[in-house]
Amino acid sequence: MRNFINFSLAGSLMTMIFLGIVNYTTSPQTMWFIYPCLLLLLWPITLFFMSNKMYKQYSIVCSAMIIAFLIVENYLYAPNHLWFIYAIYPIIWWPLLMYLGEKAKTLKTALIGCASTIIYYAFLNIMLSPQYPWAIYPAFLIMWWPLALYHAQRKTFVAFSVTASLLISIFFIIVNVVSSPTVIWAIYPIFVTLWWPLSMYFYVYKRKMYQATFTKRM
Repeated sequence: MRNFINFSLAGSLMTMIFLGIVNYTTSPQTMWFIYPCLLLLLWPITLFFMSNKMYKQYSIVCSAMIIAFLIVENYLYAPNHLWFIYAIYPIIWWPLLMYLGEKAKTLKTALIGCASTIIYYAFLNIMLSPQYPWAIYPAFLIMWWPLALYHAQRKTFVAFSVTASLLISIFFIIVNVVSSPTVIWAIYPIFVTLWWPLSMYFYVYKRKMYQATFTKRM
């Protein structure tokens, strides 16, 4: 494995130098070689950490590389708008969940992660772009984490379909109100969503009732 790591390191460096020269000689006004260089760096890094089973350290190094890449990209092409702060938050959760280990599977972790995500993006929404409440979109997505985990642990799948349908309906109503209050379009996706708990009810409960009736007759 050591030979493979050395080969990947040498190959990555040679390729990056070559791409840097090509970039400088053909199109120096655009620094495009940094994109393949990020992937090339992951080759020896992945081999090294995976061969030594250093999965947690690997998540830290890769997260740091991706965050550094986003910061450089932001500085080069849009220095007046710090968009990287929107992207780095979910990346930070990768090593955090790795170090939590089995605790990452608990409902407490899901609730903390959900609450912190909503607070983080709501703060950015209020401070940087208060004209539109876009934080409702990441909030809607992250709320599925504790919701799904809670019902999966208790195997309450019918109840999950009901609460999930309620969440989806509330989400579409809010989006309808804040985006286009003059047009009531939320009823269409809500109507489709309502078929989920309805089908679960007939598939689970009606099936149990049929089996119970059939058993009594036997």
